[in-house]
Amino acid sequence: MTPKHLILPISVVLALSSCKSNQTDFNSPEIAIQKDTIMKQTSEEFAYVSEQFADLRVLRYQIPGFDELTLQQKELLYYLSEAALCGRDIIWDQNYKYNLTIRKTIDAIAESYKGDVNDEEYKQFLVYAKRVWFSRGIHHHYGSEKILPECSKAFFEQLVASVESSKLPLNANESVKDFSARLLPIIFDPAIAPKKVNLDPSKDLITNSAVNFYEGVTQKEAVAFYEKMTNKADTTPVMLGLNSKLVKQNGVLTEKVWKVGGMYTQAIEKIVFWLEKAITVAENPQQKLALEKLVQFYKSGSLKDFDDYNIAWVKDTESAIDVTNGFIEVYEDPLGKKGSFESVVSVRDFEASKRIATIGANAQWFEDHSTLLPQHKKKDVKGISAKVINAVMESGDAAPSTPIGINLPNNEWIRETHGSKSVNLGNIVEAYEKAAGGSVVNEFYYNDAIKNNVLSYAGLADKLHTDMHEVIGHASGKIEDGVGQPHETLKNYASALEEGRADLVALYYLMDQKLVDLGVMPSLEYGKASYDEYITKGLMVQLCRLKLGDNIEEAHMRNRQMISAWAFEKGKSQNVIEKKVENGKTYFVINDYQQLRTLFGELLRELQRIKSQGDYKAGKNLIETYGVKVDLALHKEVLERYKKLEIAPYQGFIQPKLVPVIENGKITNVKVEYPNSFTEQMLDYGRNYSFLPLEN
Repeated sequence: MTPKHLILPISVVLALSSCKSNQTDFNSPEIAIQKDTIMKQTSEEFAYVSEQFADLRVLRYQIPGFDELTLQQKELLYYLSEAALCGRDIIWDQNYKYNLTIRKTIDAIAESYKGDVNDEEYKQFLVYAKRVWFSRGIHHHYGSEKILPECSKAFFEQLVASVESSKLPLNANESVKDFSARLLPIIFDPAIAPKKVNLDPSKDLITNSAVNFYEGVTQKEAVAFYEKMTNKADTTPVMLGLNSKLVKQNGVLTEKVWKVGGMYTQAIEKIVFWLEKAITVAENPQQKLALEKLVQFYKSGSLKDFDDYNIAWVKDTESAIDVTNGFIEVYEDPLGKKGSFESVVSVRDFEASKRIATIGANAQWFEDHSTLLPQHKKKDVKGISAKVINAVMESGDAAPSTPIGINLPNNEWIRETHGSKSVNLGNIVEAYEKAAGGSVVNEFYYNDAIKNNVLSYAGLADKLHTDMHEVIGHASGKIEDGVGQPHETLKNYASALEEGRADLVALYYLMDQKLVDLGVMPSLEYGKASYDEYITKGLMVQLCRLKLGDNIEEAHMRNRQMISAWAFEKGKSQNVIEKKVENGKTYFVINDYQQLRTLFGELLRELQRIKSQGDYKAGKNLIETYGVKVDLALHKEVLERYKKLEIAPYQGFIQPKLVPVIENGKITNVKVEYPNSFTEQMLDYGRNYSFLPLEN
């Protein structure tokens, strides 16, 4: 699939600079935040920072202009937000088959505990609970490794025993003691489900990954199953396997489809209920049509219906309110097929959309002037809709850790024929900015001139990077006839390669005078700042997210290191990027920005060729050579330097709460509340949005 979530570029966050996007990881950036900035807002200010624990920081965001919306728009946002939250259980179950059982146990303990809240082991338990809530399961949301409690197994067992049995997710006739004996090894044994997604090509990717997309099936069997279903002559192919679990029953492979009446029906029925409410207050006929087709997809489970929905959704460019809801990104599937549930409900920021719209309006110019081979350029870039939105509610794979930019749909033929929508989540970016500090810049950038440039220019540059990554990056290029979908041809490397391709489009044009001429960037100094931060982040700073000795697994991290390491190596003869070591500290310094741009253009051409021709071998070689292995000595140095900054490398959000005002059975207003307790929100969600049965 063509993943489009952008995670915040490190510079943004890092540097008091404006934030970046989805980056499309940028799915959660190494946002440089100084610990001593936490909660320094005055009582009159909105508190963007809630708390920090482990490697996580929890923030809050506002919905500007909500009170000025019409009642119809508010009502629509409320219904769509409820639909989003009703799918919450799905992502938990998708991430690991026992996650819901563990979550319900943790919730029961947290709500029932009567002991000393200052007890050291209880505090350790609560940190574990928060980490699990944040990651939507017992595996790290970004690194994929299993999260282990720091409290003792004996203490955890005592906590379980202290809970009234009716509040625990026991099996029929199961005692609390037997329940503990069944559950605790799953939680505490590091050998059980050690990795949510394992991308080691020397291993069976399915049997060595804990995700709940396959059962009793090997990688070889799954690949063969979908290859038999693939018709390369089909010019409008569906994304096979996107909304199903592949299982072996009585020796036969079969798909358990996620739909009404199928797998996850209890949650999907609730989603449909609220979507049908939303249809009654749709802003216009096109939006209504898109929502109706989404409901039809949930009821039928047909991926053809999902494509029809996406086409209708792309055509809805006039509505102020928008929503993504469904099985979207495939990052969590080691084979890159199964879509994780997510939903982002939003309202357009019309003023802020002017910058991104300007880029979208010139998409054909960017395509024509790119470094792609002529046969891989689109002659007629179709239907790119670009805007800045303010998030209203995020759920599933989009929360608490959120993208800051999105480009959908993912089906390649729809993008080429009907176009795509690109968005930058403005209020999320603003929240990152308000909470950010500049300590990472001071530590990892070489001299005052570079530091000042990053702090002065990287904010806008990051926003432009996100805009171009989403708007012209993912939308660029075309596949050669008969090659097939990238997720079929490039397999487990498709996500990293696609994110790298979109990043390179943005990087290439950030040093182009065209952006200055369009009036969206004041000077090329902004492009230079973006290059500085990208190389430093890709080669060094992002390593703070890994345990010493680990390889890089996550697609966005692989993409960033691959680009940076490739450019560093290819530019050595001309000293384009120089590695400097002073006083025991390593820095990477760009000596020739224009030549680096040329290198970015060369790699962009190659990545597009790989995608256009489905060259799996070349794609694998690029990622494995440059994007996976980590220099152990450099990694150790980065961890030591980063630790001294007392910075949480990952951030996520408490969601606003929409509260309807009901008079005489009708909604007369919808108000926004901004909860400030992550724990209370997670427990509230557990009480009110838990619909799925448990795995035994």
